[in-house]
Amino acid sequence: MNFARRHIILFALTLFVPLMGAVEIPTVNLSFSAPTEPQQLVNTLNIVILLTLLVLAPSLVLVMTSFLRLIVVFAFLRQALGTQQTPPTQLLVSLALVLTLFIMEPMGKEAYDKGIKPYLDRKIGYEVAFDRSMEPFKRFMLRNTRESDLALFYRIRHLPNPKTEADVTLPILLPAFMISELKTAFEIGFLIFLPFLVIDMVVSSVLMSMGMMMLPPVMISLPFKILIFVLVDGWHLLVGNLVESFK
Repeated sequence: MNFARRHIILFALTLFVPLMGAVEIPTVNLSFSAPTEPQQLVNTLNIVILLTLLVLAPSLVLVMTSFLRLIVVFAFLRQALGTQQTPPTQLLVSLALVLTLFIMEPMGKEAYDKGIKPYLDRKIGYEVAFDRSMEPFKRFMLRNTRESDLALFYRIRHLPNPKTEADVTLPILLPAFMISELKTAFEIGFLIFLPFLVIDMVVSSVLMSMGMMMLPPVMISLPFKILIFVLVDGWHLLVGNLVESFK
């Protein structure tokens, strides 16, 4: 078998080597050299920073919008129902993204009209365009951020309290907004858990009184929780109140 394989390889080489000699194969030169001028170093660093921002941009956009609260509440709902992986995570993420687009549409349209469109028309520079584009999102985050959370990060940085909303910088507003959203999402999750917890306790008490201690209460309570959630039109109530909870 090895002898036949060697003959096949030699036969292939005799066929392709003459052809390779007639065809010019391009070469690729991958070399790294130190910058000879300061501008070369600046350009290289700008490219690295731009690539880093492109990688982190989706995550930054999601944490600056309503997506954070929505996805945490949906995770609490699935855990309270006890349906394991139903609805699947991909479906919950997609629903949270669709609702985020619905909630953030006015801010996105304002950012485009005031910042991106004038920049594309070459009426303003990119720095002014960035500030104008971020202004609607900053207002949204400020409206949904607690003052105590905002003051926390000002104390950590040992900075004086801002006098106006325009004085609040994005590096301080972003973490304050995130922990405020997490607190609100946990409060909503607690309210979601309460009715389902009552159902679990009632089912567990009934099973204990009937002597069925070996039967898992979750198996019996799950259909009742799903039935009650459907009867009260749970998705309608939950999504409606979640959208209205954003100021």
